[in-house]
Amino acid sequence: MVVALAELLVLLLLAGLLLYALGTSSARPSDSGPARLSGRRRAGPADAVARARWAPAHDEVDGQTRVLLRRAYAGPDGLPVVLEDRVYTAFPSGDPAWEARFTEAMAGARFRCSYLNAEESVN
Repeated sequence: MVVALAELLVLLLLAGLLLYALGTSSARPSDSGPARLSGRRRAGPADAVARARWAPAHDEVDGQTRVLLRRAYAGPDGLPVVLEDRVYTAFPSGDPAWEARFTEAMAGARFRCSYLNAEESVN
């Protein structure tokens, strides 16, 4: 009985050492230095940035409605990655003519974005 308990203790000790060794070796950084992307993977983000498009957007900051020209592309997770925001116009959020101003500003921003996209596609 004592021998069986001793064998079980040794077996558990060896299993624990094995799990510890596996855990530390998987957490240790490799000696090959920083991970390098293959040419194909490196080209992916560069192609996505090259295909970035201008689109109108809006937000509200400090009581001001801002109409933006936003250059973005779809990231690897499908969510937009914003490269640049330009304020097209801003006006008070409490303005009585807010809806008319907003509609006019968004129409102007759409026109400006189409111009910027056409200009970039030529280059």
